[in-house]
Amino acid sequence: MTHMTRVKAASVLSAALMLPGLTAGAAAAAPAHAGASAHSARHIPFTAAEVTAQNDGSYKITWTASGVRHVTVRANGRTVASGGSTGSVTVTGLPAADRQWFDLVPDRGRGLHLADRLIKLDGTTNFRDAGGYRTTDGSWVKMGVVYRSDALDRLTTADLAKLKRLGISVDYDLRTTSERTGAPDRVPSGARYVVANVIGDDSAVFAMPTTAEGAAQMMVDGEKAMVSGATAKAAYSKVFAGIVADADGSLYHCTAGKDRTGWASATLLTALGVPRETVMADYLASNTYRAAVNAATLAAMPAAQAAVYKPMLDVRAEYLNSGFAEVKDKYGSFASYEKKALGIDPGELRRLKAQLLVG
Repeated sequence: MTHMTRVKAASVLSAALMLPGLTAGAAAAAPAHAGASAHSARHIPFTAAEVTAQNDGSYKITWTASGVRHVTVRANGRTVASGGSTGSVTVTGLPAADRQWFDLVPDRGRGLHLADRLIKLDGTTNFRDAGGYRTTDGSWVKMGVVYRSDALDRLTTADLAKLKRLGISVDYDLRTTSERTGAPDRVPSGARYVVANVIGDDSAVFAMPTTAEGAAQMMVDGEKAMVSGATAKAAYSKVFAGIVADADGSLYHCTAGKDRTGWASATLLTALGVPRETVMADYLASNTYRAAVNAATLAAMPAAQAAVYKPMLDVRAEYLNSGFAEVKDKYGSFASYEKKALGIDPGELRRLKAQLLVG
């Protein structure tokens, strides 16, 4: 690796993440059509659906629902829009709320309960819902249960009150000791605080990259370490054990909410059956949510330095793909990684899905 001799991947990643700005019986007796009817009632016909808050206070709701003729959109107990099997509507005039929820109700099958993925807080830029995604078998990951974020040290009193109202009950801090000490979390009253240090504190030997190519390679190596590194396996095992035990109100975060947090979400969504392309889109969304912060950070640097830093501020497909490649190389399959590295057995996986999937 050019300019990167004597470098431990996890140690270098740690240094990068601390840079400024990186921050059965009865059923058998039932008529066949009764079983089909029950299945139809549970089935979610939506193949795509999303709520996006607009800067003017309105909300854009889009959906595609196979085999449906009519979809009603409800908010705060009243109908605010409607459409056919495919729709895109903009809803205005809703009262202020911590988080605006919408119910998409089809004329057949089960509906969806959705909100904008981003949670707007004064002290964060990348605090968002981990759910709202469709799985390969047609289920959906519940929203309002598990969250992901960047650092929480700048949360305001109003932010903390909002998170308490949203039901945040446990905060899994994925950062190193120096990060936690330098920027300690602020958590809602009553929420548990759990340390789950992903990359450890061994930073005795490291060298910062001097080229953009070296920086990108550092991020690739760091992603691999988050899969097979001993401290990473221990940390993520702790997080997932907690979520399996009780997912409701769970929050995990690192400094920028993109790398260590990104792998946590990629692992969770993959375990739940979300397709890889959707997992990748969720991962890459950090580039959008952190765009302004990243741009300001780079603008404050000399051009040559900014060119080297940019790969460390980015999330890139090659980074996440290297993590999945490490899973295949070290464990053979994702199911094996879940069991051997994270300690999630089939029974626990069923419990996780029961808590987080609908449909």
